Amino acid sequence: MNLAQLHILKHRDHMKDLQRYLVFKYIQYLVLPSPNTIITLLGFLASLYVMLILTFPSVSRKSTVVFISNIAHADILAGCSIFSAIIAGMIKSETSSASIQFALRQNFQIANVHASSLLLSCVSLEAFLIAFFPVETRHMRNVRCAKVTSKIIWAAVITECFLYQIECIKCLDVSHRQIQILMNFCYDTTALLKLFMYPIGILLRIFNGYLFYKIYF
Repeated sequence: MNLAQLHILKHRDHMKDLQRYLVFKYIQYLVLPSPNTIITLLGFLASLYVMLILTFPSVSRKSTVVFISNIAHADILAGCSIFSAIIAGMIKSETSSASIQFALRQNFQIANVHASSLLLSCVSLEAFLIAFFPVETRHMRNVRCAKVTSKIIWAAVITECFLYQIECIKCLDVSHRQIQILMNFCYDTTALLKLFMYPIGILLRIFNGYLFYKIYF
């Protein structure tokens, strides 16, 4: 790419690119029933492109762009999961180490899917508020609120994955009573989380479907 082409790329309107990216992400996380390796890889490459264009001065710094930026960064976890699976296939490790690595790869995928689904729901909600309550919600639809919401989502997802990762060391014998109590609490919390994750995913799909219906029909 020469300097002239790079200058055009930097200063052209990228809103169409961001809209196509969002459509692809809605299909990937809220339409398709389960993660697909090829779709995940394509989504990862699309996110790299979006992270590039978000550095350009022509892209406006709005609350929706904050959510899109976080969705793109969430795909880094998907990339880590893919590449760690490739490395694990090339390098054989001990059984205990392999189980921890497998749990870590699964947690990368879970964090990616859950964070992206929640962030996409925020984009849908914002579009709904713009369409039906533009004046009343103007004070909420700003960059600061978008950043705070994104941080809350990431904190919740990281906590969830931390609990899932602890579960993979369940077989270890812990002699200290307080630590054992804490570990048992984490195991019970993880079991409860797993119980609610599927219905929450269904509710997110229904929620986004309802918002799209209200906006476009």
